[in-house]
This record gives sequence, structure tokens and C-alpha cells, in this order.
Amino acid sequence: MNLEHKVYNKLLDVPKGHVTTYGDLAKAVGLKNGQRIIGKVMNNNPYPVLIPCHRVVMSTGKIGGYAYGKNVKTKMLSDEGIEITNESIKNFDKKLFVF
Repeated sequence: MNLEHKVYNKLLDVPKGHVTTYGDLAKAVGLKNGQRIIGKVMNNNPYPVLIPCHRVVMSTGKIGGYAYGKNVKTKMLSDEGIEITNESIKNFDKKLFVF
């Protein structure tokens, strides 16, 4: 199984209403300091409706980028019950999914 498939499979564990970070997802698939690699994998996600790459955020609680724009990512997260103010997730520590 290649890296992309490992990342996408692991991301499927993150439930609606929760997020993970680029760094935590990297660690979950065995990458040290792999945040940037995870960002590239998320950007190339061929199935954004099925593989919820919008649930991957920055370790600071900021929503980070999204291939379809931050407004779309914010809307998708909001639709899942995540409150966002100034591109930051409210109660980030309570919404963070730990692998």
C-alpha cells in the first residue's frame, strides 16, 4: 500500500465533528515531521467527498488551506458542528481526534 492510501485510510478514522492535525496524521502513518507531505497528499485527494481531507487542520487550531478554498472548508466543518471564528476552531482541544 502506498503512502497516499495509508494516509487516506487513516483519515477515514476521524469522525464527523472532529479534526486532526497535519502533524498527528503524519505520525499516525509513521512519518516524522511529515506535515508538509500530508498537506500535499490532502491537496491531491482524488475523492474529497469520500475522504474527508477538510478535517485536517493546523496544530494551532487554524483551519489551514483547502484545495477548494478556505470558505468551502469552513462551511464543511461548520456543517459537521465545528464552530470557527477568524479561521480558528473554537474549543480546538475538544474537537481534536487523537489516533
